[in-house]
Amino acid sequence: MSGNFRTNFVREAGALKQCPALVLNADYRPLSYYPLSLWPWQEAVKAAWLDRVDIIAEYDQVVHSPSTQIRIPSVVVLRDYVKPQKKVAFTRFNLFLRDEFRCQYCGAKGDLTFDHVVPRASGGKTSWENVVAACSPCNLRKGSRALRHSGLTLRKPPRQPASEALMNTGRKFPPNHLHESWVDFLYWDAELEA
Repeated sequence: MSGNFRTNFVREAGALKQCPALVLNADYRPLSYYPLSLWPWQEAVKAAWLDRVDIIAEYDQVVHSPSTQIRIPSVVVLRDYVKPQKKVAFTRFNLFLRDEFRCQYCGAKGDLTFDHVVPRASGGKTSWENVVAACSPCNLRKGSRALRHSGLTLRKPPRQPASEALMNTGRKFPPNHLHESWVDFLYWDAELEA
């Protein structure tokens, strides 16, 4: 009998790992779309217990202590509004997101690196306005030459993205798993097609 209990317990614990909670700001929008603002179920339960969030939707799974039982939250909303950052951090991830994970020369996906449009050897700076996502073949082809001497053209000029624009771009890249309780909150403010 103890062997069955152990097997069930292990299975249940593994299942709980797959119960993240979608975290919404007080305005019912996700804190971020890409990466999607998710908390492990333990953090969601703790935040609910401390009255920092309201539970909007729940999984069927239950966790319990000796005196309390709670269904695992699948969507929580913060009680206090968190003001989104206006300035987007210049990171490799945000750069790739701005460029929609595509080479800005040929449009290829995958095997991305980044390229200085004006090479650093020619005084080019590492900034939003001078760095683009590039696949390895295009990056090698361009080398440290000026764009006009490389035979390559940019799909769009590099610019510093606004926070909201980057968030909207992130909506195009949903995570591998979307729980059915999340969908209404991820796209409720999207423009409807006529």
